[in-house]
Amino acid sequence: MHPDLTAATRPDLTAAPPPDLEAPHPRQTAPPPDTGPPSVAALLRPYAWKFAAVVSLQFIGALAGLAPLLAVVELGRALLSPESVDHDHVWFAVIAGAVGLFVRLLCTAAASGIGHLLDGQVQLSFRRRLAASLGRVPIGWFSRRGTGELAKVVGEDVGAVHPFIAHAPGELVSAFVVPLASLIYLFTVDWLLTLITLIPVVLAVALVPLMMTPTRLREQEEFDAAMGRISSSVVEFVQGIAVVKTFGASGRAHRRFLTATDAFVTTFHRWVHGLSRVAAGMQLVLSPPFVLLVVLIGGTILITSGDLAPADLLPFLLLGLSLTAPVEALGHGFDDMQAARRAVGRIRDVLAVRPLPEPAHPVAPQGHRVELRDVRFAYEAEAEAEAGTGAGTEADVGHEVLRGIDLVLEPGTVTAIVGPSGSGKSTLVQLLPRFFDPTHGSVLLGGVDLRELDSRELYRTVSFVFQDVRLLRATVADNIALAVPHADHDDVVRAARSANIHDRILELPRGYDSVIGEDAGLSGGEAQRIALARALLADTPVLVLDEATAFADPKTEQAVRRALATLKGERTTVVIAHRLETIADADTVVMLDGGAVVERGSPAELRARGGKFAEFWHAQHSAACPDPPSDPQAVAASVEPGAQGNVHEEGESR
Repeated sequence: MHPDLTAATRPDLTAAPPPDLEAPHPRQTAPPPDTGPPSVAALLRPYAWKFAAVVSLQFIGALAGLAPLLAVVELGRALLSPESVDHDHVWFAVIAGAVGLFVRLLCTAAASGIGHLLDGQVQLSFRRRLAASLGRVPIGWFSRRGTGELAKVVGEDVGAVHPFIAHAPGELVSAFVVPLASLIYLFTVDWLLTLITLIPVVLAVALVPLMMTPTRLREQEEFDAAMGRISSSVVEFVQGIAVVKTFGASGRAHRRFLTATDAFVTTFHRWVHGLSRVAAGMQLVLSPPFVLLVVLIGGTILITSGDLAPADLLPFLLLGLSLTAPVEALGHGFDDMQAARRAVGRIRDVLAVRPLPEPAHPVAPQGHRVELRDVRFAYEAEAEAEAGTGAGTEADVGHEVLRGIDLVLEPGTVTAIVGPSGSGKSTLVQLLPRFFDPTHGSVLLGGVDLRELDSRELYRTVSFVFQDVRLLRATVADNIALAVPHADHDDVVRAARSANIHDRILELPRGYDSVIGEDAGLSGGEAQRIALARALLADTPVLVLDEATAFADPKTEQAVRRALATLKGERTTVVIAHRLETIADADTVVMLDGGAVVERGSPAELRARGGKFAEFWHAQHSAACPDPPSDPQAVAASVEPGAQGNVHEEGESR
């Protein structure tokens, strides 16, 4: 996903936090019935026959793996017997053991190969489904989910199914098949010593419930949550390290990371402390020395009492270990299954997020005139809780961010949206590419409600360039041609020239073939111009700019503004304006305050009225020029298209 929206591309998933949608528009497809997240069985059903193949091969391999042990047992009993040695029986035992070993190796290798191939297919399917789902969910869903948290779902949680798919089937099959077959054989030798041999297994099984108490499960969930918080805090800290060092705020910047780390350590210690004694006890009773000790004590008692032949002790010494080893493997398999269950649960939660509703019968726009009719918007707590979105701050919830907005944006005009921080500027312009839908009223493009437009048609019509740009790890040419992948090189160069970035691109090691992040390092202003070139190449009828030249130097900004003016044509352009030069270039200025339109008109008209816009104008000019002229006419004349103001608003409300 890319932060600046261009034709045929989705908006950036890390963009400003919009809320989820409320009730669907009358002509809009309602979200599918809430049937809950897909079950694990539903996610794995397409691979059922491969799972069956893995289990079958492991079953055969587990049984065959007992053949060498049984062969050794039979050889020992035959050779230690006071009677004459049955050579045919001895050779049969040797051949059966060798064949069993070969079959076990063959079946285990086949099961492992199929299991790992299956694991790769399942992980690929999960990641594709997650990518498709994340590409359709409302943008506001991402606002309360950090990059690290989502990366954990797509990366670590999907990877956590590997042991469950590639290893757990074989371990679980062996854990049941090997003890069962061994018990059957040992019961035929001596039932009493068989029961004595089962003592370590019984003790281990008795300890299992202590590892599954609600307290232990809650501690495991807290451990996973703490890991997610650490991932998010690390990503945020690394991304902001440059700003932190610049302003010497390393102490505050470290605080959240250190808090998350301390919380993780506390949670980890509590989790380990609760499990350590139970785990140590289980390892002790399942250890080979303990098992052999139990068998030897029991066997010695039975031999000295004359109830067991000395040669019959041998199978218990060998197969007794086979009873406990699979149980120990079952414990590890249980841990893997629990981890996989929690990971799949988080994957299911993401897949269960309702997508942005699409119209049942899309309508094509007639032209590209933009209208906002009585638009209202509020962050509703109930809607967020229901859909899992988290747009807005706690103070925004239940508060109308936009109130009764009525606007008409004509083709061929530039409209500047201005206002103090928190007035709703970004929320307003994000209605145009349908980052979210208004809670009341409608936004129309070419006379058609955006909710009645096909999303592909919408993104072919509206381009969006953010102030904070992130480019793809691809060539410069591919970044510019993202919305028009089959564009000619000449068209790409023309767009780069219009954005005043062509000369800088030629300075890169491989020019337009340089890869962003590898041999092409660009500044913030240069990245903005790449994004602007992309929007210009897309040549959409509607262009939304969120101070797209905020990081550009005055000379570059003038060149870009001249290019935009030259290419304006019939394009409808909307600009979130912070700089006075941008405002002076606009045909119409819309002044927002408290989520409502308080003034609108040309820059000259609004300055002459002496209202809120005039106050805003003077405040911005005073910030740019500490000693402004006292004559209002001089103030108005001092900022014309091409002037070199460099003021933009911080902390813009999203």
